[in-house]
Amino acid sequence: MSKKRDMGQRVPIAGSGNEMLSPITGGSSNRNFPSAATNSGTTQYRSFNNNDIKRFCDYNPQRDFKRCLNQSIDAVPSAWTRAQAEQIRITASNSAPVIQEPFPRISDDLWIWDMWPLQEKDGSIAVLPGGWRVLFALSAPRSVLPDNRHDVARIAYFYSRDGLNWIQGGLVFEEGTAFGSRQWAGSAIIDGGRIYYFYTTSGRRGEAQVTFEQRIALTSSNFRSNLDGVELVNFAPHEIILEPDGVLYQTQEQSEAGGSSIIYAFRDPWFFKDPATGCEYLLFEGNIAGNNLDIDCGPGVPEEARLYTGNIGISLLRNNEYTSWQLLPALLEAGCTNQQTERPHLIVRNGLYYLFTDSHRFTFAPGLTNGPGPDGLYGFVAGSLRGNYQPLNSGGLVIANPVSEPNQAYSWLVLPDFSVLSFIDTFDLQGITTDELADLPESFRRAHFGGTLAPTLQLRVSGRTTEIVAEYEYGLVMVSETESPKCCRNGAENGNGGNEHDHDCRCKDHGDCNCNHHRNRGKDNYDCQCNHQHGKDRDNEDCNHDRSDECDYDNYDSNGQCYRCGKNHSKPSYPRSHKSWKEDNYWKNSKHKHDDDCYSVGDCECKDKHDDYDCITFPKPDRKRFYDDPNCGCRNR
Repeated sequence: MSKKRDMGQRVPIAGSGNEMLSPITGGSSNRNFPSAATNSGTTQYRSFNNNDIKRFCDYNPQRDFKRCLNQSIDAVPSAWTRAQAEQIRITASNSAPVIQEPFPRISDDLWIWDMWPLQEKDGSIAVLPGGWRVLFALSAPRSVLPDNRHDVARIAYFYSRDGLNWIQGGLVFEEGTAFGSRQWAGSAIIDGGRIYYFYTTSGRRGEAQVTFEQRIALTSSNFRSNLDGVELVNFAPHEIILEPDGVLYQTQEQSEAGGSSIIYAFRDPWFFKDPATGCEYLLFEGNIAGNNLDIDCGPGVPEEARLYTGNIGISLLRNNEYTSWQLLPALLEAGCTNQQTERPHLIVRNGLYYLFTDSHRFTFAPGLTNGPGPDGLYGFVAGSLRGNYQPLNSGGLVIANPVSEPNQAYSWLVLPDFSVLSFIDTFDLQGITTDELADLPESFRRAHFGGTLAPTLQLRVSGRTTEIVAEYEYGLVMVSETESPKCCRNGAENGNGGNEHDHDCRCKDHGDCNCNHHRNRGKDNYDCQCNHQHGKDRDNEDCNHDRSDECDYDNYDSNGQCYRCGKNHSKPSYPRSHKSWKEDNYWKNSKHKHDDDCYSVGDCECKDKHDDYDCITFPKPDRKRFYDDPNCGCRNR
């Protein structure tokens, strides 16, 4: 009997060719898909076999929870060290062009900032029936002083066929339905004909005075999308889906007890589906759990540096409704380096994981040799989701504002083709600092705040280095796909036949498929047949998938030896312990039990074992892990 050939799929690697048109139905002309980032002229492809596709497309968060969780059980957060931050430099390749008036405004009556597009579950830019792309953003009435906009923020949405001329759709949530006194940034995906909104709720609804409690919430809605526009309808009740636990992530009470002058963070949820495993996560900005005063930054570091505890958090989906999530150890810690790692998000290119985050100059810890880094987009790269992330461009800086306009833009967001969105912040300040701005007349403050979309920038990415290679129109969102398997159901019409995946299909058009996808108790039911199969067999094309640039990304070999600088320094193991419990002040505010070497999430002790994963234990980190090892550049971890 002949063996059936594993046809699999091949998807283009962003930045490996010079094609100028989008291959995605509904997409208009694209300047850079795949982006001309390497100038090779030849598009490279990443291959996925049928097992890869099945694992990705048939993922079930309940059935696969244990498989996905096992990747994080012994995970140790990567570190953004002070030594690395001291390598930050503003150069011609990372400095954005100066923004000058006049510039177009996306809204006549709203300030907008912190934007994000509607995406497919795999992270590709979604296109709704009628050819619409949808963009969400934080907003406030322009009658509000720009300084006060965060205190009244609401999520608004806009839609566009060309990704450039945006039509204002209105506020997303009906007033009084969302949690909190205001809404902060998040992400949105489309799944089975519904849009799922992950957002930050800040404060409490109806509070007399603004507070800064932060939780992560969820709701979903249907939509009507046709040639006339996009309307969001039939919203589900809002739910709180994540809160800091005080064990993996700092609570507001812990932050206040530690004396931090910069508010703690538990915000900016970003949905991510790992192309290697199919597992689904939320990334978010957080802080290292516990009392800041217990952190030891090492000799010669200013004592107040211990108040800077930013991290990039992650949680794993536990059910089909997106309502249950398991907190996991952070992907990255910036202890003693930076207090804020805002709006974290991941892009996978050529099998490498690019982790991006935004940060301010004032959130860098004191005492850095070359001073704090600028307001900017920062990035890191690893060979896997739980790999050892290393800063791009040595220090992590990917995009900085020009030196003459240090605050002109913020909230950079990298899309799958490495184009970058941001908003115009304070501009043309004529040498005035942001600290001085608050003392100036309201008219000046309004006139020098953009509150609209900045020009889209294009990155070229090669291994651990990046550079800005193009500036596009204001607020341009191009249709682009992620480097991941493409899923489509080919259920037969009239209920005949099976519910098989057509792995050669890349059916993403939510209008042409006319699919009614229902999630019911872990089973996917499709009432349609996808009529448009956009993918084609590319087996006759050359595959130039070169992985040679990723060999050094995780910096520890299979024996746990650090080889970053050619020296062997052991990476300490973090075993799950079976010792008896010992109380200490570090954990006194936690409801979770712990011992010397581990802590648990759930109603159990580290020594307990539960097949149902109600009890989950993670390695307890070393409090001196923020020391820099001068021999290797590795932290004492």
